[in-house]
Amino acid sequence: MIELDGAFLDEIVQQAREELPNEACGLIAAKEERAARVYPMRNADESPMTYRLDPKEQLGVFNDIDEQGFELWAIYHSHTHSQAYPSETDRRQAFYPEARYLILSLENRDDPVLRGFRIVDGEVSEEEVVLR
Repeated sequence: MIELDGAFLDEIVQQAREELPNEACGLIAAKEERAARVYPMRNADESPMTYRLDPKEQLGVFNDIDEQGFELWAIYHSHTHSQAYPSETDRRQAFYPEARYLILSLENRDDPVLRGFRIVDGEVSEEEVVLR
């Protein structure tokens, strides 16, 4: 089960809507396995079909996560025109097996859907997302 503060979901949805037509992306850091901060990041691909965290920005965020005593908890991105399920590209580029992968679908712009997954060696397992 993935527990996420509703305010964090609101932040992710807002970012995803603002970055249309491109996919949005970012990281979520945690303290003691509880999500503590959202780090919205630039999609270096600037694409409606793929995302890639900007490498320099990612290094800065990882440094901040370490300095704050946080750990990487989740990697999120949006799907602009498809369901919230990992694509083949998502599975191939899941480089952090310890992290959760959150996908926000904007297929229905008025009713975004967030789903959570673990992706290990390309194998996908879904985890229920619960808002608190």
